[in-house]
Amino acid sequence: MRSHGCGELHTADVAVTLCGWVHRRRDHGGVIFVDLRDRTGLAQVVFDPEQPGPFRLAGEVRNEYVLRVRGQVRPRPAGTENPALPTGQVELLVEEVEVLNRALALPFRVDDPPPHEATRMRYRYLDLRRPELQERLRLRARVNAAIREFLAGAGFTEVETPVLVRSTPEGARDYLVPSRAHPGECYALPQSPQLFKQLLMMGGMDRYYQLARCFRDEDLRADRQPEFTQLDIEVAFMEEHAFLTLMEQLIVQVCSVALGLELPLPFPRMDYAEALRDYGTDRPDLRNPLRLIELSELMQDVELRVFADAARDGRVAALCVPGAGLSRGRIDAYTEFVAGHGAQGLAWIRVEDPAAGRAGLQSPIVKFLSESVVAELLGTCNAKAGDVLLFGAGPHQRVNDSLSALRDRIGADLDLLEPGWRPVWITGFPMFAYSAEQQRWESLHHPFTAPAVEAPQQLLDDPGGCSSLAYDLVLNGVELGGGSARIHHVQMQEAVLSLLGMDHEQAEQRFGFLLEALRYGAPPHRGIAFGMDRWMMLLSGCASIREVIAFPKTQTASCLLTGAPTRASAAQWRELGLRTLPGVGNAP
Repeated sequence: MRSHGCGELHTADVAVTLCGWVHRRRDHGGVIFVDLRDRTGLAQVVFDPEQPGPFRLAGEVRNEYVLRVRGQVRPRPAGTENPALPTGQVELLVEEVEVLNRALALPFRVDDPPPHEATRMRYRYLDLRRPELQERLRLRARVNAAIREFLAGAGFTEVETPVLVRSTPEGARDYLVPSRAHPGECYALPQSPQLFKQLLMMGGMDRYYQLARCFRDEDLRADRQPEFTQLDIEVAFMEEHAFLTLMEQLIVQVCSVALGLELPLPFPRMDYAEALRDYGTDRPDLRNPLRLIELSELMQDVELRVFADAARDGRVAALCVPGAGLSRGRIDAYTEFVAGHGAQGLAWIRVEDPAAGRAGLQSPIVKFLSESVVAELLGTCNAKAGDVLLFGAGPHQRVNDSLSALRDRIGADLDLLEPGWRPVWITGFPMFAYSAEQQRWESLHHPFTAPAVEAPQQLLDDPGGCSSLAYDLVLNGVELGGGSARIHHVQMQEAVLSLLGMDHEQAEQRFGFLLEALRYGAPPHRGIAFGMDRWMMLLSGCASIREVIAFPKTQTASCLLTGAPTRASAAQWRELGLRTLPGVGNAP
């Protein structure tokens, strides 16, 4: 139907046929100009009164009408060129025009700033016509192609794993699919292909990958969706260093090919304990120069009770905001901000003259600090005139959460973030965290992560002191992917499941197929999964993964375009052998 794309017109004195949408229409009295748009870009087409048929029809068209036009490409008149447009040196003089389809009055203009997100989701097919959204989807396609090319060259096999699976606990609620063939029983949609990729290693596949669709019924945020895509990778017979190096090469090549982005090798590595000590989080944004400064030992014997108590039973730490000149109003705003992250207050000291000791400080807490404590405090924080010290005191988790969030907020507010991309591997995670609510241990990653001990009894004797062979890749403060070595001895897997509160019968009921496979010669293996939506969000410079997904769900897990989820009919419920509770859904 067309000879060229709208964005491909560069040469004059050729006859072409274009198809596309009316992006803008401008009536200049004697001449009508239309910017015609397709996926390749924009072309200016001109309707001249000397061609009365096309000119009359051009007077009727409106934005988003679909046209087919034929004519001659000519140079734009001198002084009317548009250097901001790739086709801005030429225009098409229309000789024939056909309206392929009309458009209703639009809920929003495609060339206007994006309207409210709910409106965009409701009319996603219109929203998708915006060039910036199309470019994000093309970037995603380039990234997928580069991934496949790299992994195929490294000897990996792409394998599709099942989507209807057995429900297993992996940290979030499953989406359940009732079975008509097996009344009263359900499949689950996979939260990840974790167990199947391990089974592939036990089946001798050696190197596997998949761009896998995953499903989790959990509360949503800007970086979460009920259905998402992850790059899933598993290998056998490979040590950690070699595997992480291979994954770094994958990330670097994909970013280079798809975006022309160059990342330096190797990526730095940071221990989990170091990340919490210096940044308060295992997802540090290394572009931000601020670090948490440990002060617990210094504050153990001060008169300020909240500091002394926290120093003995929790943590006291500070951020030194350099030369910020923070106003009292901004400090008050930060106090309110950290309260939203569990902190009960935000002590502060403004440094005016560090050489003057206490006399050179401004703060309501200085009177509780001795001259010797002040001197050591200023030295430890390397505080200079104009700096402001902001303190967190309390239980470890509360201090880490509040100061980590405050560090990010200040970095953004004061424009402290360094340009570029700062990846880092976080390693040395604890194997378990104890849940006071559940009165048992919980896996910090998942139950199939290998511990950093050789014998099951070592794990059983000291589960809280055992670290895991896990690793996360963090890029600019966003967890891009996570993985680990996997348990490949059945005795160790049984020990882990027992610590998670499963007796032998429960373990066999939930994971009997895996335990059986481990008894038939499982190789040492490891893997990782990268969140493709988060990766694309970072590369596109977007604040939400909904901006890089063609048809995303809202934060209430609904699709405004199609109206999903919808009610099932009574006949459908009967066919599945189910019924809803009174007052729920479409029940009477």
